[in-house]
Amino acid sequence: MLVCAAARAAAADINIARDAETEALLQEYAAPVFEQANIKAGNVQIFLVVDPTFNAFVVDSKRMFVNTGAIIAAETPNEITGVIAHEAAHINHGDLAGMRQTIARSTTAAVIASLLGAGAAAAGAAAGIGDLDQAAAAIMTGSMHVAGRNILSYARAQESAADTSAMEYLKATGQSGMGMVAVMRRLADQMLLSARNADPYVQSHPMPADRLQALEHLARQSPYADRKDATDLQLRHDLVRAKLIGFTFTPAQVGRYYKDGDPSLPARYAWAIASYRTGALAPALKRIDALIADMPDNAYFWELKGQALLEGGRPAEAVEPLRQAVSLAPSSGLLRIMLGEALVATEQPANVKEAIPNLNVGLQKDPDVPIGWRTLARAYALQNNLPMADLATAEERFVIGKYDEARIHAGRAQESLKRGSPAWLRADDILTYKPPKPPH
Repeated sequence: MLVCAAARAAAADINIARDAETEALLQEYAAPVFEQANIKAGNVQIFLVVDPTFNAFVVDSKRMFVNTGAIIAAETPNEITGVIAHEAAHINHGDLAGMRQTIARSTTAAVIASLLGAGAAAAGAAAGIGDLDQAAAAIMTGSMHVAGRNILSYARAQESAADTSAMEYLKATGQSGMGMVAVMRRLADQMLLSARNADPYVQSHPMPADRLQALEHLARQSPYADRKDATDLQLRHDLVRAKLIGFTFTPAQVGRYYKDGDPSLPARYAWAIASYRTGALAPALKRIDALIADMPDNAYFWELKGQALLEGGRPAEAVEPLRQAVSLAPSSGLLRIMLGEALVATEQPANVKEAIPNLNVGLQKDPDVPIGWRTLARAYALQNNLPMADLATAEERFVIGKYDEARIHAGRAQESLKRGSPAWLRADDILTYKPPKPPH
């Protein structure tokens, strides 16, 4: 699991996680729904926000955000699919058109900072809190000044229309709508018990009793109301939940979900992650190897072993597990980037040579991963290819919004690159880029 530094730069307490396994699962949930919502495949990127509360939202036609807490709370794939269907309906209906002009060209980090600041404000208002929490206020005064309290609020008519469309999408794809009903009922009950502690999704998607009843009526009308998720999909969902619990919770919190010694695959996955995060590499590797022995074709168990070894200061040993991960999931850009990191960290010429094409392919698929560009810059520097090292550094600076620094490195690179070559043209793109002015 990687954490995006660009998000941290915009607001120190907000993190976007990049995780190949979780993203692949969310995209699988979303693909049939997006097709029904007339959203082209690949047009919407789903971002994973590291936050324990239940929340999911869209800000424009290209970006959807799902909290880690939402996935952890969702007991079945159908629950998250229902939430994605509802958010897809807002995109399809154009409900965000007024907001889109303001934020469509803003960086993802700035969008998150503003939206979560507004969400905190809305939650405070709903709870009867007179003053904003200091963190929320800090976020709200960050790089993007979007009108605050109502940025995530939708009219009741829009919400009902989105419910109806979501149920149509689910029915058309042969899926139940009862997962969505379960989510909304759980959050509505929570809202009634304590507005102060209610999750943000209930603040931004108000759930009056009549709407909840209408939603359940729509779900029960479907011939697929009682359809359950496939067993293999449920297992993948459970593994992703366990992974997020292992990565985002303390060992004590992990123990509230899974007893240490629980023989189930998800429990063992969570404890393997928790073990390596505490620095106990040897017992962690033993746990991970046991997972691989039970499911050798699981790319993400191999990824975990490689990540544990890489972060444990043993990059040469991390290479082979990460090669295995890439071979099992060759379309994942993030896995190729991590393999590239391990290869470059060895500083062996043959490994560095192997790293460069892996990093380039990975970054073509996932260009917004700063550590990938930093690693590529180091790889080129180790080969004494300084113009390409400068260009990769320019890309990294560009990704995190440091445009002046990006131009310095791009200019230096362009001086030594062949005029008109793809690398020269990319450097020129960075040199001539004009960032959008902050909205007023």
